[in-house]
Amino acid sequence: MFAVIKTGGKQYHVTANQIIKVEKIIGDVGNVIELNNILMVYEGNNATVGTPIVAGALVTAEILEQGRARKVISFKKRRRQNSKRTRGHRQELTTLRILEVLTGSSKTQKMTEKSVNKKKETKVSSSSKTAKKTTEKKAESKKVVPKKSESEKD
Repeated sequence: MFAVIKTGGKQYHVTANQIIKVEKIIGDVGNVIELNNILMVYEGNNATVGTPIVAGALVTAEILEQGRARKVISFKKRRRQNSKRTRGHRQELTTLRILEVLTGSSKTQKMTEKSVNKKKETKVSSSSKTAKKTTEKKAESKKVVPKKSESEKD
C-alpha cells in the first residue's frame, strides 16, 4: 500500500516505515503528525485518485529530526563591471518516518478505538465544581453638610 501526499508544495510517494525529508513542519522531535493532503492511495489492485484530494484518507508520520539542508550558493557576476554578489541559503527540513497509510474505512476503525478509550477515561475522572461567591464592597457615601448662610459666616 502506498500513497502520494502533498506537503511544502511538493508531492511525495510514501509507504509505511519509509523515511523522507520534507520542508519544515512545525513540531518537536518524537511528535506524531497527521498529513491529510492525500492525492492518491493505492491498495492491492485498487487505486483511488482524489479530486484533488482523497476524502477520508490519512497518513500518520513521526518527526525524527528538525535540521537544515546543505548550503546553496547564489553567485552573480556582471562581466567587465567589477561587480559581483554572493548569497547563500540553507533550507530548513524535517525528517519524517511514515507510520501508516490509512484509507477512509481503516481510519474510522482507528478513530472508534480511540474514542472508546477516551470515554473510559472520562467516566473514571469526573468531579463537581463549586462556584465561589464574590462580595462587593460598597463605597461609603459622604455626608452632606448644609451651606452656611451669610449671617453664619462671620
